[in-house]
Amino acid sequence: MTSTSSIRHPAASEVTFGLLFMFLSVMISPLIDIFSKLATATISSTEVAGFRFIIQSLTMLPFVFLRGAKIQFSLKQSWYHAIRGAMVTISMICFVTTLKVMAVADAIAIFFVEPIILTILGSIFLKETIGWRRYSACAVGFMGALLIIQPSFEQVGYIALLPVVSAFCIAVFALMTRVLSHREDPWAMQFQTGLWGIFFCAVILFFGYGSGSDIIDTAMPDLPAFSYLVGTGIAAAITGILAAYAYRAAPASTLAPLQYLEIVSATVFAWLVFGDFPDVLKWVGILIVIASGLYIIWRERRFASKPVSDTSEATRAP
Repeated sequence: MTSTSSIRHPAASEVTFGLLFMFLSVMISPLIDIFSKLATATISSTEVAGFRFIIQSLTMLPFVFLRGAKIQFSLKQSWYHAIRGAMVTISMICFVTTLKVMAVADAIAIFFVEPIILTILGSIFLKETIGWRRYSACAVGFMGALLIIQPSFEQVGYIALLPVVSAFCIAVFALMTRVLSHREDPWAMQFQTGLWGIFFCAVILFFGYGSGSDIIDTAMPDLPAFSYLVGTGIAAAITGILAAYAYRAAPASTLAPLQYLEIVSATVFAWLVFGDFPDVLKWVGILIVIASGLYIIWRERRFASKPVSDTSEATRAP
């Protein structure tokens, strides 16, 4: 049980920076999915994930050295990073596989059970107190996402469940990022995640070679596909760093509702690239999602600016 005397309460400025970094992360994040969907026309889901990790790690490596970031390779820390790498690898493969048969925004809409999962996990494992307002914000944001996309399990079958698996893996990944970000440099941490992702994808592709599967087989990417893979890796590197700094500054449960804003940028990017223009009902959903995100920002800034008088409502992860 965490003692209230040892609990670290983030300052209002820390929460604000955490919210800002998460906002930027979710605005850029759909580019990963746009580039991935374009690449799946010619190569497998696991190959897309593997190239993403390779390019992401190569992109981040110069910054790790320039910052003089210390990469820890202790057995315990490596175990944590291996789990994070496995979670993000499974999530990436499941989600990219979904993108083969579903629109980007549809897949993201189903994926948005992740903030709710993260909020619940944060309250259980990080002892973060979750009030009814934050639960309400998550529920309202999720309903807004459903209005935008209206996903149909009848149309795509079991494939529609893969974003749920992806969401759970990312929730676990985000929870561990929240814990580790207080001990390690975010750049070094994300770099190690990329290395583990490369390892797991290499193992899967090794056993899947020659299978003919569009999920685990390998193929030489052509020039357009390679450019899409580069875009996927760079976008992943940027969003990963922003998210790491966000979780370092603010509680996971505070940041979770903001992730609904990703559906806004995803809808815009999907319209620009694939010509999917939202109808009136979807625009209503977008407004609901934006309102939900703005409310949680206002609520958390207001809460963080008050003196802590009731420890039962102010418990935060150390």
